[in-house]
Amino acid sequence: MGLTLLACAVSLGKAEAQEILSQPERATPTPSAPVAEDKQNLDDLIRLGLDVNPKLAQVNFAIENARGRALQVGLYPNPTVDILGNEVGDRTGPGGIWTTPLVGQEIVTRGKLKLNRAAAQREVDQTTYQLMYARYTMFASIRGSYFEILALQKRMDILDYLVNIADRSVDQTRKLLDARQVARLDLVQLEIEAEKLRADREATEREFDPAYRSLAASIGLNRIERTRLAGDLETPLPEYDLDRTLAYLLEVHPEVQSAQVGVEKARILLRRAQVEPYPNFTLLAGYTRQNQNLSNDYDLGVSLPIPVWNRNQGNIQSARANIGESTQQIGKVQNELTAQLGLAFRDFASSRRLAERYKTAILPRAKEAFDLSMKAYQGGQFEYLRVLTAERALAQANLEYVKALRDAWKAASVISGLALEDEWPPKPVAAANP
Repeated sequence: MGLTLLACAVSLGKAEAQEILSQPERATPTPSAPVAEDKQNLDDLIRLGLDVNPKLAQVNFAIENARGRALQVGLYPNPTVDILGNEVGDRTGPGGIWTTPLVGQEIVTRGKLKLNRAAAQREVDQTTYQLMYARYTMFASIRGSYFEILALQKRMDILDYLVNIADRSVDQTRKLLDARQVARLDLVQLEIEAEKLRADREATEREFDPAYRSLAASIGLNRIERTRLAGDLETPLPEYDLDRTLAYLLEVHPEVQSAQVGVEKARILLRRAQVEPYPNFTLLAGYTRQNQNLSNDYDLGVSLPIPVWNRNQGNIQSARANIGESTQQIGKVQNELTAQLGLAFRDFASSRRLAERYKTAILPRAKEAFDLSMKAYQGGQFEYLRVLTAERALAQANLEYVKALRDAWKAASVISGLALEDEWPPKPVAAANP
């Protein structure tokens, strides 16, 4: 693992300490649920989400629903056929007067059907943007859960190693106590340290189940088999420029695009409301058989409403207000996205910087302090408590480093969703040959 986290051997003599140091590192996880051997990586989880996520399927059906409505509202009205019988019992003509057929056809004026379809088509566009938004929201959620589990795995590896070393050191110290080579206090101190590490490991183990449940929910499943995920928490973090990312976000994000389409739809609906007072008219044509005088007649007619009282004033006023509301929605969405990106970028930048500090400054110094204290102890210059303190500091630094990486990756996951990134994390660009 590359971590010499041995302080539990500090109460031993030089030979015993070297014996434990020379033993191979072991990690012996004790999960509460079985861990499958086959490993899934982030791409596997994303593909699974694309296949089974019910939110994506639901929005796909919503798109078809909207397309159906757009088709329907633009269809021309069907003609009508009437059969009318009058004076059927008249004594002069028992057969009565029959008009059959009387055919009517409503004529739609002022392009109302075209406007209906145009407005409905904007709903199709908005629903399509909803699908895109749901897709990248799912990506971000899966990515965040994935790196949460990677961090738990890494933390468990460190704690497994520490517990293993601590237990072996306690066993060795107990033998030395039986031989009266160390004091009882030495053993108690080591046992306390071992119990602390074991408690930390048990607490970390309890975090796995909710983490996997969160991952399953992000994918769109009720549960997911617990496997050891493939991946490296120390993969180079992506590079993000706040201003450039924000400019891109405010231009192409699906919610911004949907809000802009909403303004177009509102303008179409205003035009539709304005042409509503212009009446449609109905043409009538028919054949009439008069049995009283045995004549054949033909009927022609036109019917239309007269817009005297109702000129659609209220709907026109509402449609105008809807344009203003839809226009403001663009700014509202942009403000919300700016806030989301700002928070994610703040967390990303601070966590990334913290991880870099741990990697380049804190961990090397903690490792050096432990090595120096161990050498001094073996040379008879230090008491074991100082070595124990150095070991604990190194272990804690490693765990804090893992936490900083986890926080950085989770914030980067949010940014990746906002920035609509498909291939993620991006592969490092190879340096050009001089």
